[in-house]
Amino acid sequence: MKIISDIQELRSQLRGQNRASFVPTMGNLHEGHLSLMRLARLHGDPVVASIFVNRLQFGPNEDFDTYPRTMDADIAKLEKEGVYVLFAPREKDLYPEPQEYRIKPPQQLGDILEGEFRPGFFIGVCTVVMKLFSCVQPSVSIFGKKDYQQLMIIRQMVQQFALPMEIIPAETIRAADGLALSSRNSFLSQDERAEAPQLQNALQDLRQQILDLGACNPQQLLALEKKVKDVLIARGWQPDYIAIRQQKDLLTPSDIERAPLVILAAAKLGKTRLIDNLEI
Repeated sequence: MKIISDIQELRSQLRGQNRASFVPTMGNLHEGHLSLMRLARLHGDPVVASIFVNRLQFGPNEDFDTYPRTMDADIAKLEKEGVYVLFAPREKDLYPEPQEYRIKPPQQLGDILEGEFRPGFFIGVCTVVMKLFSCVQPSVSIFGKKDYQQLMIIRQMVQQFALPMEIIPAETIRAADGLALSSRNSFLSQDERAEAPQLQNALQDLRQQILDLGACNPQQLLALEKKVKDVLIARGWQPDYIAIRQQKDLLTPSDIERAPLVILAAAKLGKTRLIDNLEI
């Protein structure tokens, strides 16, 4: 595996590769990331991964400085997966001057849910992803469904900018007890790790309640959301949101049209913020 930090060197290395498959990450790789590498191999060749902890998507009180960085272990894992190139730029490589040009997703998609509780987050995500796409110029790129809203925003960005590439969604990889794999899981204490699967369990219970009701009006859905939030609060969680939305646009479903739904959740357990979702 070639490890490259310089953009021009990366482009030179990939010149003539017409079907590159790309997986952008922030490192601290786990089985969820590695499953993306395997999916990438099914859709393109060579497989290119990136590791870059993007300062632009962290708020002033978020965990940029403490975000786990495990480069040596990450390299070993990527080599085992047969990744062709690891693009690991430093900040001065990717942002040689202040990044004053930024990409802002539409308000109705970027300022809700994660965008409401993490202002500017998706501006940072879109800006760095667009820059990484420019550097790698892949034919396909893999994004996990665990970051459901992010996947939708990136997919629409690629469509609206007519980028010559395809976004491939990957199913969420979970531990045996149902907890979605995440780099931030390492912040959980032993007791918190035992409690953490209750977030997915709560979403499963909510999904079943929706299915049992059949047709639901908005007031019923709001009541169900509140019920689940109250259950989590009673267990010591601090929910940001539990939201039942339409899969196609993340808008609140109406009682006129019953489109496929998704439940999205974000909640703090101790000091660790976890996100998850469940399609219906």
